Amino acid sequence: MLEDTVGLGAVTVLGVLEQAYFSLQVIYARRKYSVPPPSTTGPPEFERVFRAQANCSEYFPIFITIMWTCGVFFSQGLSSVCGLLYLYGRFRYFQGYSASAQGRLAPLYFSAKVLWVLIAFSSLGVFLSFCRVYLNVDLLQRLGSALDLA
Repeated sequence: MLEDTVGLGAVTVLGVLEQAYFSLQVIYARRKYSVPPPSTTGPPEFERVFRAQANCSEYFPIFITIMWTCGVFFSQGLSSVCGLLYLYGRFRYFQGYSASAQGRLAPLYFSAKVLWVLIAFSSLGVFLSFCRVYLNVDLLQRLGSALDLA
């Protein structure tokens, strides 16, 4: 079982490290722009770093959950690759937002598309598993048989 989820585990650890990096950037920005905790307002440069980290943290549970669901019910390989792409997109989002509000948009759209791919394959995998387990219908096998007849 462990070898079946090693890719998902690796991407999860990388994601946690990325979240830690984002949090450290907020600490550094607090010091640089003299914004003491618990304040969340200050110069625009600080607020962009703060919002970038907060936004990434807000989406992280959704990402982890859907990546694991896709990996368990559909494909670990696809899920792991999508996970890496999502983390890359979020890193670019953080960098872009820290520089300017406009800089966040392209990476935001990219990571959202990757998340939707994970959601789609997760949904498909759960649906196919549900049909196989509870309805005793293997749709993939039936599809394969139908294609062989054609």
